[in-house]
Amino acid sequence: MAHYAYLRVSTDQQDVDNQRHGILEYANKQGLSGVVFVEDTVSGKKNWQDRKSGELLMKTMKSGDQVIFAEVSRMARSTLQVLEMLEFAAKSGLEVHIAKQNMRFDNSLNSKITATVLGLAAEIEREFISMRTKEALAKRKAQGMTLGRPKGRAAKVKLDDKAAEIKGYLAKDISKRAIAKLVDCSPSTLYDWLERRKLIKA
Repeated sequence: MAHYAYLRVSTDQQDVDNQRHGILEYANKQGLSGVVFVEDTVSGKKNWQDRKSGELLMKTMKSGDQVIFAEVSRMARSTLQVLEMLEFAAKSGLEVHIAKQNMRFDNSLNSKITATVLGLAAEIEREFISMRTKEALAKRKAQGMTLGRPKGRAAKVKLDDKAAEIKGYLAKDISKRAIAKLVDCSPSTLYDWLERRKLIKA
């Protein structure tokens, strides 16, 4: 019996770490050892069969294997897809765990009912978030406010607060790539700032 965990990786590292931590904590409580993590960077809007979750369930896992998801919203982006995944898993003899809700899904009726409710709740919440975002943007537009990022460059940027520190590093002939690491920014951000402040030639 093999134990897998599915991570839908986002650009937010903290979110990824939270998923991993929640899954490992759940696995320890359930006595599931040797968990193999599968990371997926594809958008959740893509059908589950065409993502690594589909490859995991349909090709990698064998009957009796178990897979852990951090939460139901990490499985798929619609109730229908969540149910399709659970149905496939049940027919294939696979066991699905959802760490956040501390739940285990098999082929029982209670599991199917709970899966429907959880999937629907996640879908409704996304709809509410989308609706609130659209309403907020419409309100700002009605008030004559500019939507999106302001045009042109900002007068003050984050690295301005570290100007003295950066100039000190430059005076010591420390490489710009090293300076970027010291001030916790990307090299491109540092180069842009140096150019804006006329500390290097464009």
